[in-house]
Amino acid sequence: MGATTGLIDRRSFITMAGAAWVATLGARSTFALERTDAVFASAFMAPDGSFGLATLTEAGEIIERTALPARAHGMAYSAASERTVAFARRPGTYAMILSADGSAEPIVIAAAEGRHFYGHGCFSADGRLLYATENDFAGNRGMIGIYDGTRSFARIGEFPTYGIGPHDMTLSADGRMLAIANGGIETHPDFGRTKLNLDHMEPSLTLVDTATGALIQKHTLPADLSRLSTRHVDIGPKGEIWFACQYEGARDDLPPLVGHFSHGEDLAFVSLPESTTAALANYVGAIAVNRNDGLIGLTSPKGGIAVTLDAGTGAVLKQERVIDAAGVAAADHGFAVSSYDGRFKDHQNPVAWDQHIVRLARS
Repeated sequence: MGATTGLIDRRSFITMAGAAWVATLGARSTFALERTDAVFASAFMAPDGSFGLATLTEAGEIIERTALPARAHGMAYSAASERTVAFARRPGTYAMILSADGSAEPIVIAAAEGRHFYGHGCFSADGRLLYATENDFAGNRGMIGIYDGTRSFARIGEFPTYGIGPHDMTLSADGRMLAIANGGIETHPDFGRTKLNLDHMEPSLTLVDTATGALIQKHTLPADLSRLSTRHVDIGPKGEIWFACQYEGARDDLPPLVGHFSHGEDLAFVSLPESTTAALANYVGAIAVNRNDGLIGLTSPKGGIAVTLDAGTGAVLKQERVIDAAGVAAADHGFAVSSYDGRFKDHQNPVAWDQHIVRLARS
C-alpha cells in the first residue's frame, strides 16, 4: 500500500464483492452494510471456543462470519487481488485466504516442514504474491515464506528476515521493499510460546528487497534497548515506516515504545510524555496509521489504553481508557479500536476479538 492509499467505502466494497455475495447475507447484515461508511475484518473466538474471521461495519456490527481451523492473529488484505488472509497465531502453521466476493472456497495453506507462522504477512503490490513471517526454528532464524496466488498459494520460495523472531511486516510505499520487525526473541514450538533468550535478545528492523531477497538496510537496537522487542509496523503519510515495541525488561523502566525510520535514515524514537509511556505499560499491542488524517494509533491491552499521535510531530492528541484494548485500524476519521471482551468502537458483540483489525484499502 502506498502512502497516498485511499480507503474503500461501503459502495466500493459492495461493487467489488458483487451483488451475488450481498444476496447471500441475511436481512440484518444487509441493513448494516447499507448504513456503514467502511468495512473491516478481525479474527475472533466465539463463546463456544471456536474461532472465526468476521467482516464488520465501521460501527462494529458483524456482517459475515467465516470459520477458522484454529486461533488467528493478524491479517492482510489486497485490493488488487480482492483477497484477505488470516494468519495463525504463533506457533501456528496455517493461513486461510478468502476471496472478497465469496465466489471461491477459502484456501488453507500450511507452513513448510520445520517452519511455523508468526501471525503476520502482506501481499505484493500486484496482489499476486503473499509474504509471511516464519520461524526456521532449527536454524533459529527468521524467514519470509513466499506464496503464489496464481497457483493456489503454493509455496515458491523464501528469503531471510536477517534477524531473530520476526513478527509483523509491511510493504514499502513504492512496493519494492519489505519492512520487517524482528522482535529478537528466540522461540521453539517444543516450548510453545516460551521466550528462550530474554537475557540476550537481538531486536532489529530490516528492509529487504522484494525482488531478490537481499538486505537493503538493518537497524539493530542499541545495547541499552536490547530488551525492547520490535513488533509491529505500518507505513506513514510520507512513506516512512512506523514501528511499535514491547519491552521485556523491568516493569518500572520507561523505554521508548514507538518510532519511525525511512530508507537511508536512522531510527527516530518518539518522545512520549512519561504519563503516556507509563499508561502503555511497556506494551504496544498494535499500531495503525491513518494516512489521510496524518495520525498514528496505538493500543495496549496491558495498559487498557488507546493513544492517537500526530504523525508529523509525535504529539499525543488523544488518550482514552479502553479496557482489554486489542486491534486498531484507520477509520474515516481517526481510528476504530476493538477489545478482547467483544467491543468494536461502541458496539458490543458476543465474541472475543483478537489483537488486530484490517481495514480494506486500495493498493
